[in-house]
Amino acid sequence: MTGVADLPLHSGHVPPWMLKIMRELARGIVNVIVLEFGPEKIIEGLKDPLWFQAFNNVIGMDWDSSGSTTILTSVLKDLTWKEPELGFIVLGGKGSKGLRVPDEIKVLGELYNLESNKLDELEKASRIAAKADTAFFQDGYKLYHHTLIVTESGSWIVIQQGMSEKERMARRYHIDRSLVKCIHSGVAGIPETRVTLNLSVKEASKSLRFITELSKEPPRKILNLVNEANSLIRPNILDYVNPGTIDRKYGRRGYYIPVKPSKQLVRSLEALYDYQPQTPEELALVRGAGPATIRALALISDLIYSVPSPDKDNVTHPIEPYRYTYAVGGKDGVPYPFDSKTARKIIEILEYAVNEAKLDDKTKLRAIKRMRTILPWWRKHGLQP
Repeated sequence: MTGVADLPLHSGHVPPWMLKIMRELARGIVNVIVLEFGPEKIIEGLKDPLWFQAFNNVIGMDWDSSGSTTILTSVLKDLTWKEPELGFIVLGGKGSKGLRVPDEIKVLGELYNLESNKLDELEKASRIAAKADTAFFQDGYKLYHHTLIVTESGSWIVIQQGMSEKERMARRYHIDRSLVKCIHSGVAGIPETRVTLNLSVKEASKSLRFITELSKEPPRKILNLVNEANSLIRPNILDYVNPGTIDRKYGRRGYYIPVKPSKQLVRSLEALYDYQPQTPEELALVRGAGPATIRALALISDLIYSVPSPDKDNVTHPIEPYRYTYAVGGKDGVPYPFDSKTARKIIEILEYAVNEAKLDDKTKLRAIKRMRTILPWWRKHGLQP
């Protein structure tokens, strides 16, 4: 499963002594999993936000910390660059480190002897993932972390995180396909009634096709349509001042906000016209075509041509922000009924990995204790490791 996880923003840093333990635990667990199942198993696990969070908790991070993403991926990056023989490597990271992915891909190609077409595919996957979670899925979270994890055979997963300063929350995205549509097959997070725009779901197929075709039109025509769409919105402005008032004709959508025909918008439209994208993926690869441009095209598609775009959230596994219950479900059915079979399997694999890893007894004991705290209902359900 791939998806999204919502996490409260936490400040502060991990103490050096604790980070050292985290690295030892991560190294031991990764080595055993790679030895037993191969590097593809790591990628398979990291695709699932629940598995990612369980791994994060086992090595010592709090389940609900936004830092879990940056710390775990940083620990894995440090490990995999030192030991590329593990068969997978983490690229990118937080802030400016995420921008280094193209350069790191070149080094990766030399390490794993990947062909140039595979390297091009990886770079495109990275760019499409970043654009998908900024322009095509506009949920109010600004990306600040981007990592690409690749195996020696070329399998990959993108893990990135966005921040909402207004909500004081972070949201993690897991992506394993270089497509704009259906890029998230599962979402674990706090559901929102509506997001601004969501072109990453099946329901967006028609609007996504229309927006792609519309992007090939001359900039002057698009700007005229923007002005026409803005004029249609004006009667509904009161809907934004007073959310309780919903216009019966148009409803209230997240992208129903007037678009300012700025110089940046003009440059983006010119870039699209020159590129003439044939697919949504090609549209995502056009530099400069960001959230404002895509929202403008969605607005025109809806108001002028009656092709509405979805504005719902992608949550499929809603969670409570204060309870770590979503790794294997919960006894009260939140976010879904307790899955004892999955629970047994998770504990069996992780505890076996820790016991077999080359760790000192004190570190092993600490890891096993943390694994058991993941499941506070362990004994109540009669599940003994």
